[in-house]
Order: sequence, then structure tokens, then C-alpha cells
Amino acid sequence: MGVQKKEASRPKKVPGNLKLKGENFYRDRKKVQYINMLKGGRAKHDSKGNLVKAAPFQSTEATPARIEPNRKWFGNTRVIGQKALDEFREQMSTKINDPYQVLLRRSKLPTSLLHDNTHIGRVNMLQTETFGDTFGPKAQRKRPKLNVEGYDQLVSKITDSEGTYDHKKDANLLANQQSDFTDAARDWYFSAGTSKRIWNELYKVVDSSDVILHVLDARDPEGTRCRHVENYIKTEAPHKNLIYILNKVDLVPTWVTARWVKVLSREHPTLAFHASISRSFGKGSLIQLLRQFTRLHSDKRQISVGLIGYPNTGKSSIINTLRQKKVCNVAPMPGETKVWQYITMTRRIYLIDCPGIVQFSSSDTDTDIVLKGSIRTQSLLSPEDYIPEILSRVRKEYIQRQYQIDKWDDAHDFLSELATITGKLNKGGEPNLHVISKMVINDWQRGRLPHYRAPPEFSEPLPKQASSEQTDAATEKATVGADAEDETMEGASDNEEVESKRITLAELNINQIFSKIPVVAEYLPVDLEGDKDLKALEKIQGEEAAQKSNKKAAGKRKREAEVADTSDVEADWDEVFESAVKQDVG
Repeated sequence: MGVQKKEASRPKKVPGNLKLKGENFYRDRKKVQYINMLKGGRAKHDSKGNLVKAAPFQSTEATPARIEPNRKWFGNTRVIGQKALDEFREQMSTKINDPYQVLLRRSKLPTSLLHDNTHIGRVNMLQTETFGDTFGPKAQRKRPKLNVEGYDQLVSKITDSEGTYDHKKDANLLANQQSDFTDAARDWYFSAGTSKRIWNELYKVVDSSDVILHVLDARDPEGTRCRHVENYIKTEAPHKNLIYILNKVDLVPTWVTARWVKVLSREHPTLAFHASISRSFGKGSLIQLLRQFTRLHSDKRQISVGLIGYPNTGKSSIINTLRQKKVCNVAPMPGETKVWQYITMTRRIYLIDCPGIVQFSSSDTDTDIVLKGSIRTQSLLSPEDYIPEILSRVRKEYIQRQYQIDKWDDAHDFLSELATITGKLNKGGEPNLHVISKMVINDWQRGRLPHYRAPPEFSEPLPKQASSEQTDAATEKATVGADAEDETMEGASDNEEVESKRITLAELNINQIFSKIPVVAEYLPVDLEGDKDLKALEKIQGEEAAQKSNKKAAGKRKREAEVADTSDVEADWDEVFESAVKQDVG
């Protein structure tokens, strides 16, 4: 070996004469390993072309292998009788359809096999008929494929479809078909909220959330529901808890809010909410509900709560209300939130904001999409086309009060008079219908024109004789339990690892007093007739609750001679949790 400077400075990593093949003065061990890596992965052959060493994972030699034995191979399988299986299916179906049952952990047993598969697959006609009878010149008449079993079921299906049929939307009728012109291409802005990027953001939020808050607009709850997302959560993620948040209740009468809460609570727990940092409604009730979910998921250090819904329904405003400060950018226009974002509410509760999504529906016209607030007003090319629908949905008295216009013949006459009053004129004194139409649509979206849609079964204000039916609506109680799919079938051995358990939980007395909603929109007495009965009903219920608590307190004094325990009185959670978020954030 040499004694020069290079040789002396060469590191000696391998002691003694243990060297890698190919290692010398010019190539150290690391360089040789790198070269061998580049040469590797190929088979080696001799000079005659015979295989000397096969490439990795390409050898045809079968090496001896052994499977670890297990005594479960020889054990008996579980057996259940048909009667017990039918009873289990009935009980499970009732629990699955109950919106107030919570699925904590899914059983490892294949409970999905217990569901009846109602999907009708494609029929292979060649298995029932020959090729000559099915295709070709001698083909016989094909049998129609019906999704019914008998004549009675077909008649009932047709009868049910008659109630939902609308001849104006039937494209097969000649009266609805225009042959003298062709439909123009749809404007680009009608695809807002339906892009693949937006839906990818939605599924990120759904996958990352333990509890999902579906935010609805109180003025049109049914129109702002994403039924596709609800069905996806019900089928693909039943362990996630879905809650309806009826936002913007300050823009509708109180009786409308009470009725919508009662109707929507049949499917999922529903809370009324008014997003405001200084003067909110429903914040305490929502915090109490989320805290109960943290107790349900006691095995997790924290839970994630995702907010989804249509654009401009107030998702970011709800997060700002819960934090009592501005943590998300908000604007009175759709599309302000571009990507999903995490916000810390408390030590155990994280909020996830999601961009607004628009569900495709064949029944929604372009006018419906615009009036739902899914499109920015400045993007509309012809906003004057949507004014007639606004004039038909809003009472004439509200329009006269807002714009100081006494009468008008049609939408064009109304816009012309409004442009003259506001000074929105072009050269020559012609009214600027484009600008004035955008102003009216902005007033519609931002609540300056009072309007609402009552539930289908309650299209009129609340009558006095029907006030007794609203008992549950005034004091809505969200109760949570456990899903029946968590139940394991009888006969499961004790030594098996089964994670699902049945946990019975106490009821949540979440009492929302709707008469405390700070309604901003000014409605006529005709639209506020139901509020009087609702206030009287809440007063009676408050007196009954006070009497019940007094009786319990008196009985406790006699038995224990202690201070009366008034813990059973239902509290207003908005007052209790006024400063709860400030204490928990850390």
C-alpha cells in the first residue's frame, strides 16, 4: 500500500482484510454498493447462455413453505335459526332508520350479509331464450323488464307517481317542445360548485370528520339539502353522525323555524342557529351537543366536526360564532371559501370548514340555482330574466315597502320604475335594467326582501287548534343511543376479539326556546300569526317544568332535609355556555 496523502486519508471502515468485492484504491465500499445496485435486478448467464442465477422473484424453484397451524380450523361455525335471524333483521332495520341512534364501532362479524340485496341485475336473455328467438329476423317480442312483482304493486307505484308529476317539466309533451329554435349553450357560471376539485374537497372533509354538520338555509331548507351526500354518508359511512343546522333563522318567522325543526328532526337531529359574534342563537345548544359526542368517542383524544352545505349558507359564519372571533373569511356572496381548513374550537373539538357544493338536480331550473344563492350576482349575463320569479315569491307589500313603488304591470315595468327612482339610467334616459336587476337579486339573497318556504304539510300560519301538535317542536330533544349493527349475534365465543359494544346513553335535554330568536326581517301580522300560539305554548311548558321541579324539590326536603336540587330544570344553553369557548381554548 502507498504512503502518500490520499492513501493516508482514506477512511478504513472495514477492519482487517474484510473488504467488499470490487473495493480498491479507486472505489470505496459505498461506491461499490451503488454500482452493484445499478447492475442488480437482472439474471446472470454463462458464455453459452445458460442461466446461472435467476433474477430476484423470477426463480421457478418452489422453496418449501409452512403455514402456522391454528385450532380455529377445527372449531364449529356459528349457527343461527331462521326465526332468530328474522327477528334480528327486524330489530336492526328499526335501529338503522332511527336518526337518534349513534354507531360507535362496527362489529367484525359480516353483518352486511344480513341485508337483503334488492338490486336487480342485468338479465342475460340467452340463458332463457335462444339466439335465434332473441336476435335476427326471426326474433320474437322481447319481454319488458319491470321492477315490480305483481299487478297490485304496479298500480300502487303509478298512483304514487301521480302526485309528484308536473306536466310543465315533462320534456316528452309536444306542448313543452319548441321546434322553431334550438336551445343555447348553458352559461359557464351554472357549473359553479360542481367541479371535481370542489367535490374532492368535500370528500376530504367527510373522510376526516367524526361528526358532520349539514348547514341549511332556513328560508329554503329542502332546496339547500344535498341528498346525494346524505345517501353517501348513510351507505358508505354510517358510523359518522349527521346533524342538520338550520341557519339564518333570523330571516324567517319563529313559527316557520319551529315547524322546520320538527319536520327535519324526523330524519336527523336538527338545531336552529343564528350566526352572529355578538348576538347569536343556538350556540350553547350546539356546544352541548358536540360535547356529548366527545363523551361518545371517549377512545379518541379529539373529534373533528365538518361543516358542509350549499354556498352562502353560513358555514364559515357558524365557525366564527363558535370561536367568538373572526377565524374564517366570510362574505355575503358564494365561493368565498376555496379549500378546506382546520380550526381549533376546544382541546377536544376541531372544526373543518368546507367550500360550498351544488348538487346536480334535473328538477332545478336555472332560476332556482340563481335564487338559491349559488352564483355570484356579478357573473350573471342576463340577471333581468330572474326578476319575474322574485316578484312572484315575495309579497307585494314587502316590495312596495322596500322600493317605494306602488304598482307595476310586469317585471320590465317594475325595473324601469326602480331604475328611474334610483337614477340607474343610460345615455338618453333609458333605464339600465342590467344593473338594477343585480341590485334586486342582491336584496333577495341578503334578506332585504322577506320570504320563506313553509313545510309542505304546513303551508299556512299556525292555527290555534293545531298548537298542541307543536309541543315537541318547541322543546326539541336530541337523544343519542347506539346502533343495532353493533350488537353481536348470540353464540359468539368469549376469546374472540370483538370491538363493537352496545352503549346506552342518557337523553340530551337540549331545549331551544324559539321565542328568543332575534328576528331581523320585518314581516306583516299575517305572516306572524303562528308566533302568538308558539309563545303561549312555550309559556305553558315553562310553567309545567317549574311545577314539576318544585314538587321534586319539596319531596327531597322532606326526605333528606337538604337544599332543593333544581338540576332537573331545563336550562337555556345559550346563556350557560356564553363563555365556554374562551375557557376551553388553550
